[in-house]
Amino acid sequence: MTWDLPFFLNSVLLGVGLAMDAFSVSVANGLKEPDMKRAKGALIAGTFAFFQYLMPLIGWTCVHFVVEVFAIVAQYVPYVAFVILALIGTKMIVDGVKKKGENAAVGFAGLLLQGVATSIDALSVGFTTAEYSVGGALVAGAIIAAETFGICVLGLFIGKKFGQKFSYKATIAGGIILILIGLEIMIRGILKI
Repeated sequence: MTWDLPFFLNSVLLGVGLAMDAFSVSVANGLKEPDMKRAKGALIAGTFAFFQYLMPLIGWTCVHFVVEVFAIVAQYVPYVAFVILALIGTKMIVDGVKKKGENAAVGFAGLLLQGVATSIDALSVGFTTAEYSVGGALVAGAIIAAETFGICVLGLFIGKKFGQKFSYKATIAGGIILILIGLEIMIRGILKI
């Protein structure tokens, strides 16, 4: 494996593709909490970036060490992502309906669940990077994480702007977005696309 232009281009394109779910969830979080402080926004973006870094490395490790076990578990990954995002989304919708005018902040446990749910499909990226050396896998992961961080900051900004205008309706919209993302992940997993 060489660290050439195709290597970096592939890593950048993977990063953009993988960050789209995290971007959408960041928009939903911004909608839910329009008065979010910068430190919390950085924590959210950092959490998504961390999981987008970690999951491809776990996938890479599985290719090299536990392929048979991972193949059995991999078929359930889209369903797990859907259930997690559907539960979080449903809670947001219920909160939006119950607390008209209030926007409850996403908690740390919810943020961790969002991070796992939006990055779980990145496990399969480890299969596409199987020929990379350890260093190559780490660098590719770092590129993906950096892109995810930036894209999530943009998503939070967009969500906060709309969240300030639409208040509790934005929380309901954010919940619907999460459920739709989970559904999309599950359908892609079922159809193998």
